[in-house]
Amino acid sequence: MLTVVRRGSGSPSARSEGPYTGEIWRDLLHQGEEGYSVGKIFFTPCARTYWHSHPGGQLLVVDHGDGLVGDEEETVAVSAGDIIWTPPDVRHWHGATSTRSMLHTAITFRGVKWQEEVPDDVYAAANGPA
Repeated sequence: MLTVVRRGSGSPSARSEGPYTGEIWRDLLHQGEEGYSVGKIFFTPCARTYWHSHPGGQLLVVDHGDGLVGDEEETVAVSAGDIIWTPPDVRHWHGATSTRSMLHTAITFRGVKWQEEVPDDVYAAANGPA
């Protein structure tokens, strides 16, 4: 059976409480019984997730702004239109740059395993020279 979620039919956006640095707003669009979820996440400048991984992987679609996505090997600058696939169990983080906000759609498979905060010096180095 099809599921249709009409625009404006859900709860109003609210600031997300969780393992984040800075201000993040999250709208859960759909959560499937099979262990996946789809959400829109808005990061204010400097806001970012803690380190985390997903047992089934995660697909991010950057809808607006500029951001950063980092794993143990590198951090990559992303912007509107970019699509990022993080394979299952790869430790990573993502968020806005220090000067721009970012909105992305996150499609997460089989949940999330949260870890520690991304230190300010690691985040500052990822942003490059001001």
